[in-house]
Amino acid sequence: MPQRGDLKKILILGSGPIVIGQACEFDYSGTQACKALKKAGYEIILVNSNPASIMTDPEIADKTYIEPLTCEIVSKIILKEKPNAILPTMGGQTALNLAVELSKNDFLKINNVELIGADLQAIRKAEDRKLFKEAMEIININVCPSGIASNLEEAEIVQKEINSYPLIIRPAFTLGGGGGGIAYNLEEFKNFCLTGLDESPTNQILIEKSLIGWKEFELEVMRDNIDNVVIICSIENIDPMGVHTGDSITVAPAQTLTDKEYQRLRDLSLKIIREIGVETGGSNIQFAINPSNGDVVVIEMNPRVSRSSALASKATGFPIAKMAALLSVGFTLDEILNDITKKTPACFEPTIDYVVTKIPRFAFEKFNGSSAILSTSMKSVGESMAIGRSFEESFQKAIRSLEIGISGWEHESTFEIINDNDLTNYLRTPTSERILIIKKAMELGKDNKFINQTTNIDLWFIEKLRNIYNFEVSFLKNKSLFSLDRDLMLFAKQLGFSDTQISKLTKTDFFEVRNYRKKLNINPIYKTVDTCSAEFSSNTPYHYSTYEECFISNDQLKNDNELFETEDSKKKIMILGGGPNRIGQGIEFDYCCCHASYQSSKSGYKTIMINSNPETVSTDYDTSDILYFEPVTLEDVLNIIEVEKPYGVIVQFGGQTPLKLALPLLSWLNSEEGIRSTSKILGTSPISIDIAEDRENFTKILNKLEIRQPKNGLARNQTEAIEVSNIVGYPLVVRPSYVLGGRAMEIVQNENDLLRYINEAVKVSPDHPILLDQYLSNSIEIDVDALCDKNGNVVIAGLMEHVEPAGIHSGDSACCLPSISLSEETLSTVRSWTKSIAQELNVIGLINLQYAVKKSKGGKSDVYILEANPRASRTVPFVSKAIGKPIAKIATELMNGKSLKDLKFTNEIKPTIQAVKEAVLPFKKFPGSDTLLGPEMRSTGEVMGLAKDFGMAYAKSELAAGNGVPSEGVAFLSTNDLDKEYLFEIANDLKNLGFKLIATEGTSNYLTNLGISVERVLKVHEGRPNIEDMIRSGLVQLVINTPVDSQALYDDAYLRRASLEYNVPTFTTIPGAKAAIKAIKSLRINSIETLSLQEIHNY
Repeated sequence: MPQRGDLKKILILGSGPIVIGQACEFDYSGTQACKALKKAGYEIILVNSNPASIMTDPEIADKTYIEPLTCEIVSKIILKEKPNAILPTMGGQTALNLAVELSKNDFLKINNVELIGADLQAIRKAEDRKLFKEAMEIININVCPSGIASNLEEAEIVQKEINSYPLIIRPAFTLGGGGGGIAYNLEEFKNFCLTGLDESPTNQILIEKSLIGWKEFELEVMRDNIDNVVIICSIENIDPMGVHTGDSITVAPAQTLTDKEYQRLRDLSLKIIREIGVETGGSNIQFAINPSNGDVVVIEMNPRVSRSSALASKATGFPIAKMAALLSVGFTLDEILNDITKKTPACFEPTIDYVVTKIPRFAFEKFNGSSAILSTSMKSVGESMAIGRSFEESFQKAIRSLEIGISGWEHESTFEIINDNDLTNYLRTPTSERILIIKKAMELGKDNKFINQTTNIDLWFIEKLRNIYNFEVSFLKNKSLFSLDRDLMLFAKQLGFSDTQISKLTKTDFFEVRNYRKKLNINPIYKTVDTCSAEFSSNTPYHYSTYEECFISNDQLKNDNELFETEDSKKKIMILGGGPNRIGQGIEFDYCCCHASYQSSKSGYKTIMINSNPETVSTDYDTSDILYFEPVTLEDVLNIIEVEKPYGVIVQFGGQTPLKLALPLLSWLNSEEGIRSTSKILGTSPISIDIAEDRENFTKILNKLEIRQPKNGLARNQTEAIEVSNIVGYPLVVRPSYVLGGRAMEIVQNENDLLRYINEAVKVSPDHPILLDQYLSNSIEIDVDALCDKNGNVVIAGLMEHVEPAGIHSGDSACCLPSISLSEETLSTVRSWTKSIAQELNVIGLINLQYAVKKSKGGKSDVYILEANPRASRTVPFVSKAIGKPIAKIATELMNGKSLKDLKFTNEIKPTIQAVKEAVLPFKKFPGSDTLLGPEMRSTGEVMGLAKDFGMAYAKSELAAGNGVPSEGVAFLSTNDLDKEYLFEIANDLKNLGFKLIATEGTSNYLTNLGISVERVLKVHEGRPNIEDMIRSGLVQLVINTPVDSQALYDDAYLRRASLEYNVPTFTTIPGAKAAIKAIKSLRINSIETLSLQEIHNY
């Protein structure tokens, strides 16, 4: 069936900011969809609020709107652009929910806009728990014993009908299991029901009998409009039911199903997708199987491209999102050619001859007070994926890809195990570290049966893990490296042991292991991901490493290497990716890596990408000329360099992951072995990067350049820390050296706080010193991204002013471009210092610098340099969209020898419109953690607001972040004494805007004495009813709370938590409150306008 000619213009809905449960896999799917439909001849309109995504680059769609994903704003864009259709299946739950909302009141019907990919009825049948249950009953497919509730009374009736605990609560139309959980008693049940009803846009929850301990499987299914249905991939969760699939270790293809069991799930999937009515596109269907009797129930279905779709795409090579987009406009599976083989049609189901393992990455250390127990509500912030010829190999590769300080399956759990009771509890309780505790159990002599019965993890997986453990104990641990003969070394590598792992176990050096392995002629070979198990030849160089024995053919020793031999004379450029997403290193760095690849290809180079993240655009099969889905570790990178011999390697775009490899990589490139590779690191030298990261060396440069920095010192032990603190003075900002995302950074007020930090928060040592800096209270922070060429020319790309004061991590603060309050004198100083530092460090490419501006008592503004990072920063995508220039692409050209003059980028560009970047924080996922912002980064993503003035741009960014600002109501004020002097202006503005003011005693008395009418309320510890009660009763619309001492921090944490749970906009800094008031004022006098990037920058 040919593509539809009646559609001319298609609007694609994005997924918004990166949040837990909905990450950059939707940038990957949205980008694929835009490119495929644009190539098919359609005009594409894209709406998304996330500036850090490739899909919001202006060349991906014909019109790109970086706007809040709300019904009101998307409706305006529909009226303006008049699309024929909306594709809502590429933007996760956000886009689906928005499509449902837009369909209300016949808005789409009146404006002749059709939903494609999944119609409204199919979305409702899959997402509405009641309708899905009824649909399954029609086709005689078992669902879990359950009931639907729309309020607490109905929920209690369902609970009595099921009459057993634990119970699983699943809200309708939410992402990542948000608001749900496992209730083990009546109190927990009521709490989960209330939060689930609140989180669900339809106020509906499904209450299920617990299937904890059952095995969980997923199938990725595609269907076209003539009823061709294919299964793309089966996925098995290692963790049993009770853990959200996004938090479980998963394996593809399913390993423990018999062929008969697999065919049964396949048949059920076909019945389900047909009954639900998904006619064109991909769906994800989840099943549970009772391991004791084989009973099967369906858990749920996602009628859209999902997180698992991205994993299935990368696991098989089958581009699910692209195919789903083409199916939505009338193509059929038999008409579309497989992009990988270029021979087979898309209706051929992929087959794979390897094992793929995905392991999630968590960030519990960022959220003190929250539980690390895994449940049905997703908590992971990223994931790594690895491919191997066996489960053991892919599992160990996936673990070392996580970058959590272990180089394979090592026992490095933070849990203290004193006795068998502890061990049993830790094995029974699902946590991010349970997989490591299984190894501890083996060390303590526990057999496979005990581990299986305690964890409910299938015996097959435990036996495979036992293979790794047995080999380690028998041949590696405390053994001589040279006792490993060739066969044993080969077997070690086939079991996934890394060179670093072997060096630790045999107490040798990494390069000693590497050299010995190579002497034994044990080298990796590279296989191809081709969707067809080599049944057809493949044109796509998408590779993974493995270890196999050589064989003799025609009297010649050969191996089964699948690297393509080409006579291409192009020079190669290798880009090192950022590994799994984490807080502090997210999609922004993947964005830069993609831009490096795009620009290098355009400049005539052959591009090679190395990365281990299945969610990203960088690991899409067509982003680079060659893709290696491998851990970004020194061993794997050196192996690929030896095979590919690239002309240059780019390390400054992937965040801390490649930066940690930069110095050892440089050292190896200068060795005899490295010189033979003829490769070099492009751009800024790793030595310069190291100087900027090293506090003592960087301070020497600043002293030479006469550039002011806050008083600071470095301490390698407790005595040195006390000495430095006496010189610098309190309060202090303390942190470990060499971190990203402000990891373990704190503001300490006195010596007791400092000693607690040293003894509890970090392990200070000569090898791991801590940095102590003067804390510049109430100062403005500035972020600068600059470009530098080989001739020492420096041009600022973006000079951003932070909304939150210095001391709040830059990744968690809103920032604006251009700046709104900085004096010309300050700007001039910042520009001058930026140029001097970049030139002194011999930067070629990008550099990010952070400054603080503090007003002295005489009214003069003093500028301080806080840090310099000669690499790409997380603000690069935001700056690129704000100024209309792709600065990562420009930096790539600079690294390849071009000058700024060659590229016609010789002057700082002042944006024609106000841009605001706002952080998106995941506190709702971590009950018990405080929402107060500080020096350690905790945001997962970002949004962007674009408008003619700051107030409106900030309002749009808050709306996009899911916070919004209220237009009227009751405002609660509570500030520390240091902030009281700024309070009059805020209170007066709110009063003039018509808000009723309430405050606790100190703030109330202060404002009353200044003539402002304020109603006094009780603090949490002063009695009831108090401010927390008012928030939970819906009587407060705005909270401004700036605590400082420990009592206030403790006391006010409850009201901040209540504000979060009841979606009350809360500002914990004075500048944040002032920005909110500007937003409220702007919304009062202006209507929200929508502008595409193409209109703003005249593309």
